Amino acid sequence: MPARYVVIMAGGRGERFWPASRHSTPKHLLPIVGEAPMLTQTVERVLGVAPRENIFVITTQAQLAGVRAACPQLPVENLVAEPMGRDTAAATGLAMLLVQQRDPQAAFAMLPADHVIHDVREYQALLNAAFATAESADVLVTLGIKPTEPATGFGYIEQAGPWKNVAGREVISVKRFVEKPDLATAQEYLASGRYLWNAGMFVWRVPVVEAGLKTHAPELHAGLVALGQAAARDGWASALAAAYPHLKKISVDYALMEKSSNVVVVPATCDWDDVGAWPAIANHFPKDAAGNVLRGLAMVEGGANNIVVARDGHLTAVVGASDLVVVTTADATLVCPRDKAQEIKALLKRLEADAEKKKFL
Repeated sequence: MPARYVVIMAGGRGERFWPASRHSTPKHLLPIVGEAPMLTQTVERVLGVAPRENIFVITTQAQLAGVRAACPQLPVENLVAEPMGRDTAAATGLAMLLVQQRDPQAAFAMLPADHVIHDVREYQALLNAAFATAESADVLVTLGIKPTEPATGFGYIEQAGPWKNVAGREVISVKRFVEKPDLATAQEYLASGRYLWNAGMFVWRVPVVEAGLKTHAPELHAGLVALGQAAARDGWASALAAAYPHLKKISVDYALMEKSSNVVVVPATCDWDDVGAWPAIANHFPKDAAGNVLRGLAMVEGGANNIVVARDGHLTAVVGASDLVVVTTADATLVCPRDKAQEIKALLKRLEADAEKKKFL
């Protein structure tokens, strides 16, 4: 079997999980769901697919110490910090260069650090099928999630029809990628049965993704070539500091996936949740008789359907209120209606602009 690699993207800020999530300890470095940091859980899930020496994590300088603490099972040289975020296409290009340095023909997976998947055995089988697909043809492979609701927070993948069966799994040709739709459009997608959610999980061989970037994102590809040459000459730390700020900032969906005609999808058959904001944790923890989810030293009296998360041994109590998210930390407290949890990002913009309060980010 050819060598397989996994690259985990762990540079996000997890803003919708403030005040627990901060710049240096964002969502993927916290046990939002489960007892270990989300990144640690992601690494454990893929250890059955690739050996630990073939697993990389791409993060930021601010998060590097936290990533090292969360990934003690990985070689320290496999934990690579971007000098600054340049979006997912640049991260994909950096991943390509890291794998190419080890094996120019290898296949590698690009995976988010912060998803929740409980059925590990089925997930590993899906990843193995995606690897086998990428190794069998010059295709870009993605894992698609069957929609369960007309979600407007995800991109969608329109299926074109059967491609072939690989490793006992049906692989589908992709007609197009669609950006996050409005509600009416999402309802049409769900009713049609032709669409899958784009979970941002990809598998491809180094030469295939490089050819795609060269064709569809030539400016970015040129910058990556320069970065690779500088790394071979001066080492990664120096090369990244000099070349990375000049890479084009663009998502891999825009730069590559939406423009490519050689994309196939493996429909996922495992559970999956991107746990995008505080209300999502209610799907993963038990509720009391009134529908409250309580984490840590938390109590609700005369209220229903609240999510209360208490940290640092701080007792947090809610009396006579319902449908709230309440999160306490050592230095900040959040109180908001459950249906307004997505608006936390607007609050963080205000904190960013306030010299006195910026320290709480």
